[in-house]
Amino acid sequence: GCQVSKGPCKQTQALTSCSNEGTQMTVEIHPKDTTPQLLKKLSFGKGPRRLPRLRGQDNKGFQRTEAPRPPGKKDLHAYPWDKSSLKSMPVDLQQFEKLDAYALKVDVKNSVEELVKALLKQTRTDLEKVRAIWMWICHHIEYDVVGYHNKSQLSSKPIDVLQMGKSICEGYAGLFEHMCSIAGIQCMKLSGHSKGNGYKMGQTFTGDSDHTWNAVYLDGRWHLLDSTWGSGAVDDSFTKFTFRYNEFYFLTHPALFINNHFPDNSNWQLLKPALTLKDFENNMLHNSNFYMLGLLTAHPETAVIQTVNGKASVSVDCRSATLFTFKLKGTDEHGLMTLKKHGMKLDLYPQKTGSHKLQIFAKPFKASDVYNCVLEYVVECKSVDKAMRFPKDLHQPVGPSWFTERQGFLRPSHSDPIIHTNDGRCSVTFTLGKDISVLASLHCDSSSLTEDMGRRHIMQIHRGNQIELKIHLPHAGNFVLKIYARKKSDPGNYDYIFNYLITCLNTEVKWPAFPQSYSKWVEDYEILEPLSSLLPANRNVQFKLKMHGIAKVLVQAENAYPLTQSRGYWEGTCNTSGCREVFVMVHENANHSFYSHVLKYEVESQ
Repeated sequence: GCQVSKGPCKQTQALTSCSNEGTQMTVEIHPKDTTPQLLKKLSFGKGPRRLPRLRGQDNKGFQRTEAPRPPGKKDLHAYPWDKSSLKSMPVDLQQFEKLDAYALKVDVKNSVEELVKALLKQTRTDLEKVRAIWMWICHHIEYDVVGYHNKSQLSSKPIDVLQMGKSICEGYAGLFEHMCSIAGIQCMKLSGHSKGNGYKMGQTFTGDSDHTWNAVYLDGRWHLLDSTWGSGAVDDSFTKFTFRYNEFYFLTHPALFINNHFPDNSNWQLLKPALTLKDFENNMLHNSNFYMLGLLTAHPETAVIQTVNGKASVSVDCRSATLFTFKLKGTDEHGLMTLKKHGMKLDLYPQKTGSHKLQIFAKPFKASDVYNCVLEYVVECKSVDKAMRFPKDLHQPVGPSWFTERQGFLRPSHSDPIIHTNDGRCSVTFTLGKDISVLASLHCDSSSLTEDMGRRHIMQIHRGNQIELKIHLPHAGNFVLKIYARKKSDPGNYDYIFNYLITCLNTEVKWPAFPQSYSKWVEDYEILEPLSSLLPANRNVQFKLKMHGIAKVLVQAENAYPLTQSRGYWEGTCNTSGCREVFVMVHENANHSFYSHVLKYEVESQ
């Protein structure tokens, strides 16, 4: 049988035990100098029995626990995870809100029995009892980093853990087991290997177990939980503990719990089929953030990735809109991450051979939270693809996605993150789903492309709610096309939205910038010719501009050349002899006597 309760040894001590058949016996131990009271009953019988009163207190809510049965077929869950739930039984966290708040406020440190009695005042079901105990321990017992390093000074006895308010995993699990026993809940303390603090990817596990957790029996099935990891985290140097409640480790689905908990007794995996230690060592570590953020699967499923021809790929599937970023050896320069409707894809091109640590971070869309690390890999690179060296200005993720759609950029002409051009020219179009102003700029690692010139190699053309970005590259190479936007009703700064990578291998490419425009150039005006800002000297140059709401248009060179309006276009010819600059000027109102500059061209030196 199992020992149910053990009162403190004052005048008498009562030990109660029960067999698997339900027989109960109480034995009292009396000090030598007292006379036994032979009036206590000795009871035998089947079925549930009340415990004797604990320390003279009302015993309401305390029932004896049956002897824990070993896990059987009905306890097992299918492996791999079926993606249905993070928990091993239906749990409505909203229904726990009042109970959780109550449990956190209970302040009893003199006795475990008194603590349990106080916690159970607001509980009705076994699940609520377990929840109250769990919440109290996770918020009141801190990890003893000093005791971890000096175990000779450490006690894991439940009363010592309670009164000290700190312990290591053995103490957390022991206190949890003892409190459950008092509350009449079957509970087991389990030990095994864990992928916790100090775990190195791909490491093997040998020797004694290094962690302790619990199993509780609820609704006819065994369930797993870890109050140590539910309470918070220790820093990398193992010198400081921080309370940081983690819901994930309460009644965790066994197919997820096995990610970082491998019990000494494989039956306590509660899985069908059970995993081998080798499986546990090789499997990808998905930490609790991975699942709490609604992520489902990651590929590849092994912790070490080998590059093929200098490239490695990772993908993540998720339930809801999630933003991702990554670090390969501390930087995000050597990859292309694209957001998918239900996840992300990452192509990596390490620029050095050897082993590289890859970290992937995520956060929910609309959350102001910081990104949380959800995955770690080791990328083994045997060869480098130098052609896939990306500009430093490339920002992750790359290319259009559900995120850019939500910012108002619909139906992109280029859905891929990379745009290839042979002649150095390309055009990107969108339908604007919001009333926004757009700003675009071109960047490369070459210092010859200043911020101002980077904008002038892009021309915006608006037709209704359609926008076209016409790009002429100044030379061959890899470029970043950055796109910003702001609400027209908001006069503030532009917000960065996304970027493309534009590549051109043709070394003969050398496109001049587009003409410089001024504030009077309205966004739905359009230049049809000349597109180049550099005009030939001593030549007649044809002009064709699409502008509306204008009274007169003048091209000012050495002489002034008026343009004539025909079917919505202003057309005419200008001679570039004898001048270095050419301006297009408009007369907005026939009643005004002055012209406004809208465009500026330069003339080639003779």
